[in-house]
Amino acid sequence: MKTKKFTTTQLTMLGLMAAVLLLMAYTPLGYLNIGPLAISFNVIPVAISAVVLGPTGGAIAGAIFGLTSFGQCIGLGGTSAMGAMLFSINPVLAFIQRFVPRLLDGICLGYIYKAMRKKTNVYVSCAVTGFFSAFLNTLFFMTALVGLFGNTEYVQGLMGGRNIIIGCCMMVGINAVCEMVSSTVITGAVGAALSKAHLIPAQKAADSENGKVALER
Repeated sequence: MKTKKFTTTQLTMLGLMAAVLLLMAYTPLGYLNIGPLAISFNVIPVAISAVVLGPTGGAIAGAIFGLTSFGQCIGLGGTSAMGAMLFSINPVLAFIQRFVPRLLDGICLGYIYKAMRKKTNVYVSCAVTGFFSAFLNTLFFMTALVGLFGNTEYVQGLMGGRNIIIGCCMMVGINAVCEMVSSTVITGAVGAALSKAHLIPAQKAADSENGKVALER
């Protein structure tokens, strides 16, 4: 059995995406604050990392996103009003709520891209991956928020007395829509460009490599 190794180009791309995530986290480029939640553009580098490096790359980028998101709870790279409040309620749960959804998002995206690439072209596969990057980030984030802090006075106040589903939809609103649209369009375009530059393995080559690994086991 051989362990799959990343090429120098792939590792360089992962390093670049990590740098982009840090830049976006510590400058106004990564977030557009609207109400208690923010429109996050950090889901885009996570999606691109998952496209280029699969679930492992998505997990690494997602973990970086999660760590920088948690940093905002304590004033590192900007301040999140919601994050600061959740941190004051329970720092450990705040870390889980900020970190785990982004990690899971990155892992899922790697598998989503692989599944889509078997059925359609690079652009569509990347665009769909970009859409799910934003969609799953919102889904996991809100699920963790309700699951870990749903009984707190703070979250109950944000819900405004509505049931959980309606309350969550009202909270994310335009933020989630903007994230999904921007991530879909940009990830699709960047993915197509990376494919033309041969920075994304061709599907036949990837299948061939997977077949070799399977035979060696």
